[in-house]
Amino acid sequence: MTISTKLRDEEPEDSKTSVNFIRRIIAEDLSTNKHNGRVVTRFPPEPNGYLHVGHAKSICLNFGLAEENQNGTYHLRFDDTNPEKEETEYVTSIQADIRWLGFDWGDNLFFASDYFDRLYELAVQLVKAGKAYVCSLNTEEIREYRGTVKEAGRPSPYRERSVEENLALLEKMRNGDFAEGAHVLRARIDMASPNMKMRDPLIYRIRHVEHHRTGTKWCIYPMYDFAHGLSDSIEGITHSICTLEFENNRELYDWFLDATEVPCHPQQIEFARLNLSYTVLSKRKLLELVETKLVDGWDDPRMPTIAGMRRRGYTPAAIRDFCERIGVAKANSTVDLETLEFCLRDDLNQHSPRIMCVLDPLKVILTNYETTASEEFDADYFPHDVPKEGSRKLPFSREIWIERSDFMEQPSKKYHRLAPGREVRLRHGYVIKCEHVVKDEQGQVVALHCSYDPETLGKNPSDRKIKGTIHWVSVVHALPAQVRLYDRLFTSDRPGSDKGTDFKDALNPDSLVIRTGHIEPAVANDPPGSRYQFERQGYFCSDTTDSKPGGLVFNRTVGLRDSWAKISSVKPKQKEATKDKAPKAAPAAQSKPQARKIAARSAELTALFTRFSDEMGLSQEDADLLSANISVAEFFQQAVPGNNPKTVANWVVNTLSAELKDCGIEKVPINGAQFGALIGLIDSGAISGTIAKQVLGDMLKTGEDAKVIVERKGLRQLSDSDELTPLIAELIEANADKVERYRAGNKNMLGFFVGQVMKKTGGKANPKMVNDLTRAQLEA
Repeated sequence: MTISTKLRDEEPEDSKTSVNFIRRIIAEDLSTNKHNGRVVTRFPPEPNGYLHVGHAKSICLNFGLAEENQNGTYHLRFDDTNPEKEETEYVTSIQADIRWLGFDWGDNLFFASDYFDRLYELAVQLVKAGKAYVCSLNTEEIREYRGTVKEAGRPSPYRERSVEENLALLEKMRNGDFAEGAHVLRARIDMASPNMKMRDPLIYRIRHVEHHRTGTKWCIYPMYDFAHGLSDSIEGITHSICTLEFENNRELYDWFLDATEVPCHPQQIEFARLNLSYTVLSKRKLLELVETKLVDGWDDPRMPTIAGMRRRGYTPAAIRDFCERIGVAKANSTVDLETLEFCLRDDLNQHSPRIMCVLDPLKVILTNYETTASEEFDADYFPHDVPKEGSRKLPFSREIWIERSDFMEQPSKKYHRLAPGREVRLRHGYVIKCEHVVKDEQGQVVALHCSYDPETLGKNPSDRKIKGTIHWVSVVHALPAQVRLYDRLFTSDRPGSDKGTDFKDALNPDSLVIRTGHIEPAVANDPPGSRYQFERQGYFCSDTTDSKPGGLVFNRTVGLRDSWAKISSVKPKQKEATKDKAPKAAPAAQSKPQARKIAARSAELTALFTRFSDEMGLSQEDADLLSANISVAEFFQQAVPGNNPKTVANWVVNTLSAELKDCGIEKVPINGAQFGALIGLIDSGAISGTIAKQVLGDMLKTGEDAKVIVERKGLRQLSDSDELTPLIAELIEANADKVERYRAGNKNMLGFFVGQVMKKTGGKANPKMVNDLTRAQLEA
């Protein structure tokens, strides 16, 4: 489900859904002096990966609660109890991320490893009190003895060892006298407890692994459930705030505190973790993406990590605003990604200077402008409704670049940009008129000869109305730049949620498209990380890793509006009457049907919505968009036969709507059946999603069928198993060491071989087929 934004003055009475239910608990504790008037919270990450936006919610909550109270304090503590997965790199990155978000823990930086000696003493206490014992069952036997949800567990045959024997064994475990897995220390609680966590949980296990802070001092390491609560108590934490998956752990959390001699008993409070549509927020899954090189590291701008979001151009203020808007609840739910993007646009709009950049250039030659002449226009960095100052000089010359999509040789009636014999205004400049179209031997438009009106700078001609305004840059002054058009990493709103699917199956092949753009020279000396609004394009930032003077690289942070929902803006042929217009700043956290407040529809459109959602299985959001008007609905229905309706819907709502820009479906030169044939080529493996997007662009310009374009340009995907199999075999034979690692259990090696095959084929191989064939040969 998708949750709605809850503003502070809209708190429901039911504490289970109140955004402030934790604040209320703390206020009550302060009123009763429960913790001596103190509020001490902590953020306790495990240093085994980079932080993601879900952690940002917890950081803002824990640090924010402490800041709100006069006697509040917050700690940063690394729960570093598993040396096999923890690295100093993660410790460093986590601290950098938290500081970037705007929080500083001061001197309150701690590590669970700081308490290893104290935790061991507390474990000895439990053994002496008869509340813990050394168990010699192996992992599989422990699992078997634990029982099931419906059946009670059985006592370990080692449960009744004497205190003396347990102490002696524990000492030898500490000294490194035993191999890993030979023994564990377990709490003696209740093997018949309905809470599986209470069935003699593990306290210590043997690990002959060097720790990133304690080195080789320890051969045994405490389990998370044991170390976590006791570390809270040692630090004097008052409110231990965690996510709902730890709700069953609370009983064990309290048991360890009650069974040992510790300074205080913190209160564990659970809240719903962040689930975000079109995103995975599992550290394990994110690590898998990194290790298989499906993304370019933890800070890949497509990743939901804080490092990735920072590199993409997100702002700390936008993330904090997002965390405040979504609130805190006791029920699990999913927040729409549009909510986060709404907060981002809201912040960037106020702080991003406007710049012009052309991403798909078409040359315009102003034939009546002097060949060697040039001039400069004054342009503000910010529009008048943004209370910020600043201006730049726009150089102008005889030759300029415009966007190819801003010219149409055979325009529709409502097309208001450049066309033969038509006029448009150049942003901040003159009115120009297209006089002649220059084409190459293949009939492709390569340049436009236009005239300019020198009397139109800064004003509209009195004798004619100019409807279209386009952006541009001067050919001789513009700077070349690599522009990375990032999109959502997944095409599914819940990756991997369908039975039998892997979350990686939903990876968006078009999550990164790279263009060579031309940008204003005003940005030449700006530092990496500078943010801009590319006029009519979206919000971008210069890449902090790769961008440098003479080699500018920009990342698209977010579009000017949600391109995935852009199709809903297409107006129907016949306007339907409505008094209930959607507010300009509708709460972005609401579900799409709620937030838009779409006008009352005809019975026909209502029936189509029901058919799309109920019979075809589309999400309500997609069904809503596709039944917005009859032109869209008819186009979609023409494209469905022979294809998966969900796939067609995704391509219409996402890719097609982005390509249409300001045009409606009824204005494109192809019909739904032609579009459906393009989808069929993708599903058959004939072309990849990336190639399909290129083909679609050509279809929208020429009206040709997808198959004709694919054959003419040689874009067909390599999907011949007879051709791929020997290539894969050759790579496997040449990398025997990696094959051995794969067969020894390191399944991440599959990603290496798939990547090598894709490289050998120049990216033309069918990735799914390569994946399947490679796995089959590796496991043969």
